[in-house]
Amino acid sequence: MTTTQRGLPLVETPPQGHPHQGGAEDRPPAGPPTGRIARVVAAGLILALTLALGFAAGRFGGSPATLRSATPGAVGHPDHEPAGLQVSRDGFTLALDTAALAAGRAGELAFRITDAAGVPVTAFQPIHERLMHLVLVSRDLTGYQHVHPELDADGTWRAAVTPAAAGPLRAIADFWPVGASRQVTLGVDVAVPGRYAPRPPEQPQETIVVDGYTVTLDGGLRPGEANQVLVWLGRDGRPVNDLQPHLGAYGHLVALRHGDLAYLHVHPAAASRPSSVVAFSVQVPSAGTYRLFFEFRHLDVVHVAAFTVTA
Repeated sequence: MTTTQRGLPLVETPPQGHPHQGGAEDRPPAGPPTGRIARVVAAGLILALTLALGFAAGRFGGSPATLRSATPGAVGHPDHEPAGLQVSRDGFTLALDTAALAAGRAGELAFRITDAAGVPVTAFQPIHERLMHLVLVSRDLTGYQHVHPELDADGTWRAAVTPAAAGPLRAIADFWPVGASRQVTLGVDVAVPGRYAPRPPEQPQETIVVDGYTVTLDGGLRPGEANQVLVWLGRDGRPVNDLQPHLGAYGHLVALRHGDLAYLHVHPAAASRPSSVVAFSVQVPSAGTYRLFFEFRHLDVVHVAAFTVTA
């Protein structure tokens, strides 16, 4: 089955393997909560989140996913350094083969991951059903794309991309080489020649409309703490309770820090059935303005809702 995309220009293919089977449909919630969910501290994180989610389920009839990371590194590297800021890390380097891309034109971005000896790496293990996740975004946090390049036998990764506008384009590669102790996230700027007119950051909004879906982000961000963030989905005045698995989960959240584009990729834990509420635990490294990109799949179409949040 072919998956198309709408909203922000996210490029995606359908998840591999068998999708999770849904259970009995949850009772539709009346809508997103009107207040903020209380932030939880680390000492009582699991208990507090369990109580909060139980309350939400009882009050609104939803069944949000458990708040825990789907893979190691999903809430940042063990050393707590922001990800995606370095071109080299842990003995691996992101080496671009593409000198530049043209704004508004379909092109190919080619790159290699090399080891400490400069030899291209050819063996990777999957992360969320893919060997490589590549996020592309302009320095002003517009033109977001999430693509999955193909690997050649010589270790060259190739991705079809179309930059929306001229200006520096940040490419963030998220991968796990075979034999490495953890996944690695590297970033590099790609040149897109032309006049660059950066846009100011979008103003924070709790609720936006994307492709006819009403999407509400509930929960604030406090630096250095695990923050509960709930995303509520509705359409035509009714909750969307039949989300489809997207890369092995019912939603994905990418957070990018305004200014340097520090990267955070968060997944909810695997859920046995979909719900109109998707829950995340998000830990940002510092105060600042963040752009949160929520990806979800419904009726075989992948959508992206973007929010601005100040921590």
